[in-house]
Amino acid sequence: MNRQFAIDVRHGLSQSPKSLSSKYFYDERGSTLFSEIMKLPEYYLTNAEFEIFQNQGVDLIQTLGIKKRNYFELIELGAGDGYKTIELLKVLDHENFKYQYHPIDISQKALDQIESAINKQFPDKKISTKKGDYFQMLTELKSSPYPKIVLFLGSNIGNMEDAMANTFLKKLSESLSEGDKLILGTDVKKSKDIILPAYNDSQGVTRDFNLNLLERINRELDANFDITQFVHFPEYDESEGVARSFIRSKISQDVTIKAINLSVKFEIGEYIKTEISRKYDDETLDTICHDTGLKIIGKLMDSRQYFADFILEKQN
Repeated sequence: MNRQFAIDVRHGLSQSPKSLSSKYFYDERGSTLFSEIMKLPEYYLTNAEFEIFQNQGVDLIQTLGIKKRNYFELIELGAGDGYKTIELLKVLDHENFKYQYHPIDISQKALDQIESAINKQFPDKKISTKKGDYFQMLTELKSSPYPKIVLFLGSNIGNMEDAMANTFLKKLSESLSEGDKLILGTDVKKSKDIILPAYNDSQGVTRDFNLNLLERINRELDANFDITQFVHFPEYDESEGVARSFIRSKISQDVTIKAINLSVKFEIGEYIKTEISRKYDDETLDTICHDTGLKIIGKLMDSRQYFADFILEKQN
C-alpha cells in the first residue's frame, strides 16, 4: 500500500468540502488516459505549446540571451516524453550551442522514455537524467558553476492555487543563481467556449481520467466506490480565470475504504474537488511572481494566442 496515498485520501475525504490531490491522477491507467487526452482535438494546450517550440525556437533562444560560446545546463522539471523539448534541442544543436540536458522526474519510466526518444533523434547525444524530487535535484545541480535554464512546461504551474504557485516559484528561485532563466508554460485566459471542452471532451476521456481517481482508491485501498453513481463535473470562471474539475455524487451514499478503516458519507450532488487549472495573463503571473526573485523578461505565444511560454530571470 502507498502509505502517503492512504494518508492523503483519508485527509481529503474527511474534509468539507471533500478533495483529492490531482497528483494521484497519474497511476499507470491515469497516465495512459492523459496521453489520450493530449491527442484530443478539444485539448489545445499541448499542441499550442508544441507549436511555440517547433516554430519559435530561434526567438526563444534570443529571448533567453544565451551565447554560443557559453556552456549552460538545460534542466527540465517533469519532462514527460520530452517531445516539445526535442524541438528546442534540434535548434540548439543546429546552431552549435554547448549544453547539458538534465530531465528531472520522479518516474523512472518517464526518464527511460525520454532517454529513448532523445537517443532516436540524437544518437550521439548523452543526457543526464535525474530521478527524484524537483528541488532536491535542483539543489544538487546548483553547485555547478554553469548558467542554468529551467523548463517547467505544460501549464503545470496552473495546477496550483496562487499562494502555492508563489511558494513553488520562490523555492525554485532559491535553487537558481543570478541570471539563470526559467521557461514557464502557461495556459492563457480565454472564453469558456474554448476552455471548458478541454476538460469535458466529447469522447469522455477526461471523464474517465477524473473518475479513475476513485477506481484507483478501489484498487489500492480496497474501497467500494460505485463509479456509475458519480459523474465528472468541470467548471470555468471567466472572470477569475480558473478551471476546476470535480467528481459529483449522483445519490446519497456511503463508501467504505477498508485499507484505512474509513467510511465516507456522500449527500446527493456533493462534490469532490480533484483539480484546479489556473489561466494566466501578464498581470496574474506578475502578481504570483511577487517576492520570488524571478522577473518576467519575455513571452512567446502560439499563433492562436491560446498559450504562452514566459521567460523569467533570477534577480539579485
